[in-house]
Amino acid sequence: MTRTRTFAVRVGWEWANFEAVTEPLGRVLVVDDDEVIRQLIAVNLQLEGFEVSTAVDGQDCLDKVADARPDVITLDVMMPRLDGWVTAVRLREEAETAHIRVVMITARAQEHDVRRGHEIGVDAYVTKPFDPNQLIQTVRKLAAVSR
Repeated sequence: MTRTRTFAVRVGWEWANFEAVTEPLGRVLVVDDDEVIRQLIAVNLQLEGFEVSTAVDGQDCLDKVADARPDVITLDVMMPRLDGWVTAVRLREEAETAHIRVVMITARAQEHDVRRGHEIGVDAYVTKPFDPNQLIQTVRKLAAVSR
């Protein structure tokens, strides 16, 4: 999906509007059961130029991943139905999704959690509360590698 941005440019004494077509930086699937956090992440990534889809838990993520075709998935750990750990494992097990970059986002910052993420094949680990700019930079780097 291409995006357009409108720019006002002064031409002589008049203002003219121009539209520039820009490509998104990549596609991101944001997965979090907390609506406020999910929307915070989604809006920040959209403002940065990413095409964003959302899912409310791990099962919803697995149901939507084929249609969303994300370059990166931001994945909360503690969610109902299917938690982030199981979701990440299932993403890595399937050939169609094994290549997708995964950022785990969680309040659990213990060393064994980070180690577990590494063993599963998670690409980055961000702890809550997080700096939105740090998350954007992490997603930006991973999306660039995916493309």
